Amino acid sequence: MSFDPEPRPAAAVVAQPLWRRVLAWRPRLGGAGLAAAMPKGRWRWWLLIPVVPLLYYTIGMLVVHTIDDNVEFRPQNVPPGESRAVAAAAALVTREVDQHRWVASDPFFLPAWPLDNMPNFQMGIMASVARFTTELKDQLGRTRGSSQIDRDLQEAAGQFQFRGDRWVWDPQISIWPSATSAQQYRAGYRALIAYNKRLGAGQATYDRRADNLQSLLERFANDLGSESARIDQHILERGGDLFDMRCDDIFYSVKGRLYGTFILLRELGEDFKQVIADRQLTTAWAQMLDSFRTAAYLQPPVVINGRPDSTLLPSHLASQGFYVMRARTQLREIVDILQK
Repeated sequence: MSFDPEPRPAAAVVAQPLWRRVLAWRPRLGGAGLAAAMPKGRWRWWLLIPVVPLLYYTIGMLVVHTIDDNVEFRPQNVPPGESRAVAAAAALVTREVDQHRWVASDPFFLPAWPLDNMPNFQMGIMASVARFTTELKDQLGRTRGSSQIDRDLQEAAGQFQFRGDRWVWDPQISIWPSATSAQQYRAGYRALIAYNKRLGAGQATYDRRADNLQSLLERFANDLGSESARIDQHILERGGDLFDMRCDDIFYSVKGRLYGTFILLRELGEDFKQVIADRQLTTAWAQMLDSFRTAAYLQPPVVINGRPDSTLLPSHLASQGFYVMRARTQLREIVDILQK
């Protein structure tokens, strides 16, 4: 009879930590041990499979995520004769597309793909730039309605109407690769820069008339009215729903439009300084900009779609909607004065 001269005490097994016993366990299949099927200890790397993508997306989102609502952002080194508003529009585009990276069109294998607030903010900014370039093409960049459309402005206006979520391949549109949203916006940026350089050289038109400013402000006011209606509709449908997953998308989309419009209006005030002074609009213009600045700078840590009359959990959409309507009302007041 054989026996172990130094038997292992049972207490040693009991004293072994639970996590060591779990990792040491190997299920057996059909009498053949799983431990015999793979090298000892190597199978534990399989535990990292669900962890790697979690870390990839989490760290990637933290690195990429940027809501750049710096209200002091201005175009730099604008030569005399060029439009500051056009320079501001171009600067906003290249900042969001190249410096912060355009994430709205990221495919699923890039770490910024799960983000929603940043892409909505970026597309809101681009919507304000698209509105400005359209009016620039139709009004400001032409002497009168019967004059020829500026070629660079026509190019820019077309590029900024492009969808913001287009990647290099979109099977819903074509089976072939196509230009991405970022590529289209870069083309629009180049067209704005080319127009502004021709303007500075006296080879393009930027008609600083009161009626052109009035028309542009009316379009901005109409866009704000549409955003206000979107906020109101969502509050009616989902107000008080604390698990509403769309309220932050709407909030940051509107925030982006307000921010972009604020930057453009501030620089338009420089372009149309003489008109504003002649119509005695200096104070009204400053008050309107203050309302846009406040609305664009709202920064709740978490966007809550509570009831508008709630004490503990307020509705951030309702608060934003108030500033939207205040800014729109002040825009309308300036338009009324310009009409006189």
